[in-house]
Amino acid sequence: MGRKRIGVAVGQSFTGSASPLTQINVDAAAQYWEKIAELIREWKPIGLVVGHPLSMDDGVSSSTKLATRFAKQLEQRFGLPVHLVDERLSTREAIERLTAQGKKRYTKEQLNSTAAQVILETFLNQANTSSV
Repeated sequence: MGRKRIGVAVGQSFTGSASPLTQINVDAAAQYWEKIAELIREWKPIGLVVGHPLSMDDGVSSSTKLATRFAKQLEQRFGLPVHLVDERLSTREAIERLTAQGKKRYTKEQLNSTAAQVILETFLNQANTSSV
């Protein structure tokens, strides 16, 4: 969860694939919680994944604490399991993917939802690897 925007992706645990979906702007708490509720009603996920922003030396920052608090709030509000996933270098990977798709210019929504896709794929790949 960013301080201004939340990237959203959807995935399939069977295939381990994910797709960028949208971005939620974090301006008014009630509005972004309602948008999250709408997406949960529409997509009916069995769990949620939140990027865990650690520094390169595994350090904790105010962003790390914000993401952890957000994950706890999601779990309390929606009763779904919430998984924190290391999000280091997800934005860099998202930029590389968008560039590889031939996009020289992209919106913040495209970048944030693609970064969410990277984070979700990381989770799905870890889950598939640990179940083998």
